[in-house]
Amino acid sequence: MRKLKTELNIKLDKRSIYLRSLVVKCLYGGGRGHMGSAMSLIEILRVIYDKVIKYNPKKPYDIKRDRLILSKGHGCLALYAILADKKFFSKKKLSSSSKFDSILGGHPERDKVPGVEASTGSLGHGPAIGLGMAIAGRLNNLNYKTFVIVGDGEINEGSFWETAMMASKHKLRNYYVLIDYNKIQSYGQLKEVLDLEPLKDKLISFGFEVNQVNGHDVEKLTKVLKKKCKNTKPKAIICHTVKGKGFYFAENNPFWHHKNSFTDKEKLLINSCIEEK
Repeated sequence: MRKLKTELNIKLDKRSIYLRSLVVKCLYGGGRGHMGSAMSLIEILRVIYDKVIKYNPKKPYDIKRDRLILSKGHGCLALYAILADKKFFSKKKLSSSSKFDSILGGHPERDKVPGVEASTGSLGHGPAIGLGMAIAGRLNNLNYKTFVIVGDGEINEGSFWETAMMASKHKLRNYYVLIDYNKIQSYGQLKEVLDLEPLKDKLISFGFEVNQVNGHDVEKLTKVLKKKCKNTKPKAIICHTVKGKGFYFAENNPFWHHKNSFTDKEKLLINSCIEEK
């Protein structure tokens, strides 16, 4: 455990800091959003969009694209940041996030935001939606991959484990579940609310091929996500992350789970973390 904590202290590079600055732009502009929940996601989304999936921002719903569902919809500011960075929509829209007339709501909506695969936020639904997409791909002879990102608190939901059984039954080798395992849910530590351990063993028992990785290490994430598939099992990747990563005063602090209103002093602290080093 001590080794894991040391590894999670990894220093962020310029791209990771830049993407966090886009999330801050959303927070400042709209005055709403889940800061801590978004910051643990940045490297996961970065690696998927930079290194792994097939997509075309000019044709966001091209039938041959890979699919990505952010099931923990409250972390959507991280998704908005990467979609804007990849030119699915203008970065200028980020500063309107969560405002009444904005396409960028407090949870992502498919019919409004280019690149969003599913309207999420009702926790536990994303894995089942992704399961349907993965099965549809097989039935239609389309060789795309389906990725679903879930929060660790989210997998308290029974629907997650029902979906896991179905994914295993259908041998969905192109179905990937990534768990943002920051070990804090809305009001406290997971081990105090509802402990998930032994998480790896549980997922294996449900028929998944399981890998664990530092969720902020770009190289290790890339290696795991690009790993050659040698079996017919669905894939689960436990991404060990830090809530509020990149902002030392917010890291591992449940108070920052959905903190979105900032004092002048807090803004100075936030800005100091995203200024060019």
